Amino acid sequence: MGNRLAKETSPYLLQHRNNPIDWWPYCREALDEAKKQGKLIFISIGYSSCHWCHVMARESFEDNEVANFLNKHFISIKVDREEYPGVDKIYQELYQIVNRRGGGWPLSVWLTPDGKPIFLGTYFPNRPKHGLPSFLQLCQKIVDIWNTERKNVIQQANAIASGIDKLNEFILSDSNE
Repeated sequence: MGNRLAKETSPYLLQHRNNPIDWWPYCREALDEAKKQGKLIFISIGYSSCHWCHVMARESFEDNEVANFLNKHFISIKVDREEYPGVDKIYQELYQIVNRRGGGWPLSVWLTPDGKPIFLGTYFPNRPKHGLPSFLQLCQKIVDIWNTERKNVIQQANAIASGIDKLNEFILSDSNE
């Protein structure tokens, strides 16, 4: 079995080429497909020598139940932070602002079909432990909330996106003085 990562050159992406998840590399086509299908987006950011990235891959991304759920409800995108440091930087900073603590890898990001952030996290185990839900439970909850409280989710995502825009405007105007 293979997915869209089979032809990539990144060592990190190639490590996931045989996952049962229908991974997309980070590209415009993946984002366009999410809009077209009206599917939520799941982005997983990591790198080839990241210990917890390997743990999460083994526990969740190689699991058929997780893959079936992600494939049905999400456009799943795998990002190598070494190929796209700017993408990683944006989501790491957003994670740190929203969660008020340092980030890390793997970084898990859930987005609306139009690419606005809903939720961010780092490693999630394959079963609930240490006060964390399992990765699958979290994905199921995000889909449930999306289906039952979409208006609120979109308002929250818009507020986060607006806050990011305002912060960027402040940073850019401050650096030009």
